[in-house]
Amino acid sequence: MLIAWRYRERNTLIQKLDPRARIIMMLALLFSIIQFWDLRVILVFLAFAVLQYALSGLTWRETRRVWILVSFIIFFMTLLTFITGRGGAQTAYFEEHLLWRLGPVTLPLTGWQLKLDITAEKTIFALSQLLRMYTITFMAVTLPYTIDPSLYGVTFRGLGLPDKFAYAMDLAFRFVPTLGRDFSITLDSQRARGYEVEKLSGGIVAQIRRLAPLVVPVTINAILGAEDIIDAMDLRAFGIGPRTWVYELHYRRADYLLIAFSVLVFAVSTVLSFFEIGRLWIPAALLRLAGA
Repeated sequence: MLIAWRYRERNTLIQKLDPRARIIMMLALLFSIIQFWDLRVILVFLAFAVLQYALSGLTWRETRRVWILVSFIIFFMTLLTFITGRGGAQTAYFEEHLLWRLGPVTLPLTGWQLKLDITAEKTIFALSQLLRMYTITFMAVTLPYTIDPSLYGVTFRGLGLPDKFAYAMDLAFRFVPTLGRDFSITLDSQRARGYEVEKLSGGIVAQIRRLAPLVVPVTINAILGAEDIIDAMDLRAFGIGPRTWVYELHYRRADYLLIAFSVLVFAVSTVLSFFEIGRLWIPAALLRLAGA
């Protein structure tokens, strides 16, 4: 059985908006913020994203696991970019002002020398990247928790997607929580049989091999579940003709205002980006520290 994200009805301003308007807003702001590297502009988008997250009424207890996972990915990607310098050099900035130099450190046996140049440009670029990804996360994480799962399909159909794509998006929204449920059930079942995942030892290959009692059943269940869904859709002649939906969505004045605001922000952002306004901004104090 497919399950959805932990949805709870809340009498909040966010939930009163049409889900189509909210998705349009998220996409418009997403394509707007990726056009900027200026930390000051990103902070404006971040403030708006935090505001709409606060208005959604979500709690840390509900979204804790998502934030832990996303934060790990964001910090790892940011650290990797900061260490290697890739992504910003020759795209966001073309010269660097050195702040500190760590190393070089000679590795034993190989004789390789490692050093890390901390520059003003790399530091601000990494910070901008970090805040930009968190801004996108704040805007996106509210959707699965505050949209009624029964409205997934009709929402994407109302955005102009064909029935097949709308239903595919519905299934995609349910895939992650369903997979998590199956993994939890499989883990409990294997523990009842004496499997102790906490005591995995050996090299990386050995550990991966010992994870087979978890990975194999979850994968097979996912494949079998997909087959059941396909058979159920075929029995209902899905794809033969236009489909009808149980629920109907209707835009209200607040939804039109939100869509107009989102489109305006995207248009202004595109024009500013065309004139190269909003590129990487380096604080003067940081440049003075680098001796520039």
